[in-house]
Amino acid sequence: MLDFIDELKWRGMLHNTTPGVEELLSEKKITGYIGFDPTAPSMTIGNYVQIMLLKLFQLSGHTPIVLMGGATGRIGDPSFKDAERELKSYDELDRNLAFQTRQMQKFLDFEGPNAAILVNNLDFYRDMNILTFLRDVGKTLTVNYMMSKDSVKNRLETGLSFTEFSYQLLQSYDFQILYTQHHCQLQMGGSDQWGNITSGTEFIRRNADGKAYAITTPLLTKADGSKFGKSEQGNIWLDPDLTSPYRFYQFWINADDADLAKYFRYFTLKSYEEVVQLEQEHAENPRRLKEILAEELTRRVHSDEDFLSVQMVSHLLFHKDASPETCKQLSAGQLATVSEEIPSATVSQNVLQEGISIVDLMAHTGISPSKTEARKAIQNNAVSVNKTKVIAHDFIIDSSSLLHEKYIMLENGKKNKQMLIVEA
Repeated sequence: MLDFIDELKWRGMLHNTTPGVEELLSEKKITGYIGFDPTAPSMTIGNYVQIMLLKLFQLSGHTPIVLMGGATGRIGDPSFKDAERELKSYDELDRNLAFQTRQMQKFLDFEGPNAAILVNNLDFYRDMNILTFLRDVGKTLTVNYMMSKDSVKNRLETGLSFTEFSYQLLQSYDFQILYTQHHCQLQMGGSDQWGNITSGTEFIRRNADGKAYAITTPLLTKADGSKFGKSEQGNIWLDPDLTSPYRFYQFWINADDADLAKYFRYFTLKSYEEVVQLEQEHAENPRRLKEILAEELTRRVHSDEDFLSVQMVSHLLFHKDASPETCKQLSAGQLATVSEEIPSATVSQNVLQEGISIVDLMAHTGISPSKTEARKAIQNNAVSVNKTKVIAHDFIIDSSSLLHEKYIMLENGKKNKQMLIVEA
């Protein structure tokens, strides 16, 4: 059984707490929650920081509640946003919520003595009219109190609608409902949620005559100050249809060395002793530590099969001993992943049915600037088709060269790779 606060401390995941929370956690098993608004089609690795918080909480013997924001997602959290959010349609939010719920069920244990609980806060407000909300919820906090929060103050100059201003009330009331219905005494979240969370503890003190607590984690940023989970292509999603397992794996492999210690401690489920030992063993080889973390997370977020697939794609792209047999072993999906990672070109089915010389094909697809250069490359033993070396200028490429009736991998030198995709 883990000690939750100790776990957060050695991992660097503890930012702020309300007084007494450490004593509470050491005395008894409690229930705590984190809220997730379904404003995106999938969870991201940014969300995974909070998922890890719930996982560690559960592994410490406590009961986690996942609060899906079916209601709050309709409003939009203004915390540390520069401008008003664009409201999502109800249909889109419902689809997102259903998908994210399925994702969450993969990461936490929803069975057993401290089984996670999943709640949708739309159930709190579905039948509540505006007058009830204003009397029972809106009267709890003064405007002065609400405006003292950074999430509100930071937006006053750029403009804050009443809709987003009311978000603090909704999140606070969520905490009160979970306290009364599930005896939930703790709300957790990122440091940008401190104002909203402590407002919730105030709701419980005033309206339920109870004592509630808060824990926040630091906002995870990269060494250069940029946001965690962002790349040139956008978010790194936990949905393999939005970010392939290969790209997910490569995100960790390509992480800046300066970020590695932070990432490793945030996201591994290994013990403190294991982490310290690995950090010491690979102090001079951060690449190996990245591989260990990338493997653990790819297996956990995706699957063992996806990790093995990633290994096969990586082997084809980067290993010197990749062979024609390596190409044949890859599935159509894996070849599609390869086509996303290297330049691709199309070739018509008719051309392959008739057959085309390797020299003409190389000039046609642009992997060689001209037929003359293509001939020179073949002469220099630099050209291969599906990892088979081409030694003759009159070598013919036809339908028999296709992998899964769709792909041909063409190489001109070590770094000049191209995936040909057949079009009807």
